[in-house]
Amino acid sequence: MKSGISRKILFFILVLTTIGCILWLFLTFKPVKNPFTEYKSTTISMDSDNNSGYPENPIHFKELQKKNKDVYAWITIPGTNVDYPVVQASNDKSDNFYLDHNIDQEYEFAGMIYSQRLNNKSFSDPVTVLYGHNMLNGSMFATLHRFEDAKFFKKHDTMTVYTPGHILTYRIVAAYIYDNRHILNTFDFSSKKELKKYYESIMNPKSMVKNVRDGLSLSTTDHILTLSTCTSSDSQRYLVQGVLTNDTITK
Repeated sequence: MKSGISRKILFFILVLTTIGCILWLFLTFKPVKNPFTEYKSTTISMDSDNNSGYPENPIHFKELQKKNKDVYAWITIPGTNVDYPVVQASNDKSDNFYLDHNIDQEYEFAGMIYSQRLNNKSFSDPVTVLYGHNMLNGSMFATLHRFEDAKFFKKHDTMTVYTPGHILTYRIVAAYIYDNRHILNTFDFSSKKELKKYYESIMNPKSMVKNVRDGLSLSTTDHILTLSTCTSSDSQRYLVQGVLTNDTITK
């Protein structure tokens, strides 16, 4: 009798455990709807009242900045889930504030896509670094890891950054696993010699996991956008890097 009851209890516990595991997997890997789509128009067009000759900026920066004044850009990458506003913490906050805070400045593990104050907001530095979490549900910068696939890398070579007044187009030139050094603190990009050496390392990374665009070289006058996210190792980062190819002025 007791043995039968014990088996029933054990079975009940196993059922609950199984349900719990399924629920955890569902909540963890369920794709998250991008909460920022309302701030982006689906097309870039010329407004009938626009006599400037410049295209309309598809990002509603005024509305975004009403919500949070730290928003200063937007990044999108075809073929990935990357389609987010970019923030930089103002001086009254920690430089890494948005590592674990959302657009409402409330704690949220996923954080935001952000840069540090070592970079200016015009993307005119030799190297600009944007950070984002590698979330299990595919949000933030998780889908950057798709560039580990050579076919995907070959097919997808563009990322776009919008700022108030500009559309910046970058050609993705390299994607690879890197160590966890802080790039902006490690290298002196004011030195043309060091910048040249660093740019050469982008096109020939010392990594077993890498994809590099063939037949390209970088000049010290180029502007590089670096996207940095986590890997399964705390001692490594995954980088996707692009060179600025076009700067379109918008209305």
